[in-house]
Amino acid sequence: MKRDETRRTFLGRTAVGAVAAGGAGGTALADDGRRGGGRRVIEGSPYPTFSRAVAFDGIVFVAGVVGQKPGTRDLASPDFAGQCRQAMANLEASVEAAGSSMDKVLKCGCFLTDAADFPTFNEIYVRSFPSSPPARSTVIVKELVVPGAKLEIDCVTCVS
Repeated sequence: MKRDETRRTFLGRTAVGAVAAGGAGGTALADDGRRGGGRRVIEGSPYPTFSRAVAFDGIVFVAGVVGQKPGTRDLASPDFAGQCRQAMANLEASVEAAGSSMDKVLKCGCFLTDAADFPTFNEIYVRSFPSSPPARSTVIVKELVVPGAKLEIDCVTCVS
């Protein structure tokens, strides 16, 4: 089987019949119809191009969150600390909507627009993971898709 055929087969299994419903913060469940689990959308999105969280065989992939006020496209604060606190709250809300909790988060991907904010980020981040923090990657990026956003965080968690 050729590489792109393998990719299509994999994507076909994970994408069949998955339709995100609901708005920001809403819960939507869509299953690909296969036995033994399969893909399901945990939390819909107001954007048609992605889902907030998707589960596959007990693992949940939470899309990147920024420091926007829940249910809006407005940033919670113009400053980094305010956006960071809100982003962590948004991440926790998505993790809990998936039926998991912050102590089950396995990996976080963190994207900051300014390396000078890294110490503040660590101070706020550790409050959500006081012991046994998940594996983490932190990358400094030029900018994020959401205008004015200073950080974005995604994660992988498990439901057990």
